[in-house]
Amino acid sequence: MIMQRDGTVPMKIGLITDAWYPQVNGVVRTMSHVRDELVDLGHEFLVVSPDQFRTFPCPRYPEIRLSVHPLRRVRQLIEEGRPDALHIATEGPLGLMARRYCRRRGLPFTTSYHTQYAQYLRKYVGLPTSIGYRGLRWFHNAAAATLVPTRSIRDELAERGFRNLHVWTRGVDTDLFRPYGKDLIDDPRPIFIYVGRVSREKNIQAFLDAKLPGTKYVVGDGPEMPALKRRHPKVRFVGFKHGEELARYFAAADVFVFPSLTDTFGVVLLEAMACGVPAAAYPVTGPIDVVEQGVSGILDEDIERAAVAALDLDPEVCRNFALEFSWRRCAEMFLETLEPHAAWR
Repeated sequence: MIMQRDGTVPMKIGLITDAWYPQVNGVVRTMSHVRDELVDLGHEFLVVSPDQFRTFPCPRYPEIRLSVHPLRRVRQLIEEGRPDALHIATEGPLGLMARRYCRRRGLPFTTSYHTQYAQYLRKYVGLPTSIGYRGLRWFHNAAAATLVPTRSIRDELAERGFRNLHVWTRGVDTDLFRPYGKDLIDDPRPIFIYVGRVSREKNIQAFLDAKLPGTKYVVGDGPEMPALKRRHPKVRFVGFKHGEELARYFAAADVFVFPSLTDTFGVVLLEAMACGVPAAAYPVTGPIDVVEQGVSGILDEDIERAAVAALDLDPEVCRNFALEFSWRRCAEMFLETLEPHAAWR
């Protein structure tokens, strides 16, 4: 039996995800890093994603494509690929059909909890969170294991009746995200930056309304962009950035402001810290597990106060904090959870 570089037996992993390229979000970033790390260690992936199906744009999220009538094609891809283990990353059409397929055939599978959909549904359509969590609980409790990003998310979901929860942290590419200097931005300082989707569920309005000195930058795009640009003409909206250009925007800022109240982790927090930029956030699920108070950022119920206080933090200490996180370890934790639940070993 051939052993892989990480000391494990080689696996072919089936990843079923409604979020994949060309989408830009935390799910895609996380799962693609995990795939790349495990492929580098000698494992193989079968990715079942929307680009293999006929799709239509998701309401309010047109960049997200939802697959149409995917059951037969999902079954075909899984049976032809015969992965050793199956992981369902999302609760969308592909995730639902993969779950149905596995349940009908008695195949074990794992899932991951990336998004607080119950809270989003309450915000957008007024659906009580109790109903949203009931649907999520139904979806995930059929899994042999559900991977969650932080201890606080694990504890919250356990209180709501979710089972078989495993903490699965995230990583950051500290070679790409590093201090590049401040020369990219020559606007009045300090520079406060937001990086992420420009949409209501990210609570970006709290950042834009904050009375802060210097200049505000927004890196990203989304459905609220046109209206917010009109209402906030002094804010610099620069659109989506990728790779080194994104990292240079992070590094050119003085404080990264993360106003979200509903994120499950916030990889962008680590990316900012890796660039030597402290974070300012609310003390809620996600930031409370990622930010070390007074070291890599400031958590406060008043986002203005947090952002101003973060100016006093040491950029080098922020960078050193981020160095403790790696995508390799994230991938290893993912694999450790999958191995006991291989379907076709």
